[in-house]
Amino acid sequence: MSLVVKVFLVDAGGKMQVLGVPDGCGDSAGYESWRTDVWGSDAVRSLGAVILPLLAEGDLYVPPYAVDPFLAECLMLRENQERIVRGTQPVRAVEEHRSGIEERLSNLTDAARRAREVGGGVLVW
Repeated sequence: MSLVVKVFLVDAGGKMQVLGVPDGCGDSAGYESWRTDVWGSDAVRSLGAVILPLLAEGDLYVPPYAVDPFLAECLMLRENQERIVRGTQPVRAVEEHRSGIEERLSNLTDAARRAREVGGGVLVW
C-alpha cells in the first residue's frame, strides 16, 4: 500500500470534500512504510519537522489554518533533502531513494500550495 496526498475542502455543513488531483500533478506521498522509515524518522525529526512525523501515528489531517506551517515544513525538508536521504537510505538503491524522496516532497509541496489557493486543507493517508 502507498500513502497518498490530497487537498480537501469543508463545505458549509462541515462535510469534507476531497478534490481530484490536477493533470500533471502527483498524489504519492511514499510507501506505507515511509510513515516511520522516512517522515517519522529521526533524520526528519532532527531537522525540526513536527507535522509530517505525525504520520508515524496515523493519517495526517492538516486543516486550512495549518497549511502555511505545513508548506513551510515541506519546503524546509526539500532544502535538506540530502540529509534525509543519508539518514533514511536503504542499503542499496540510494539514487532511487533520493529521487523517490524528491518526488514525494514535490507532491506534498504542490498539494499544500493548491490547498492554500482554494482555502482548503491537506490529507495524507
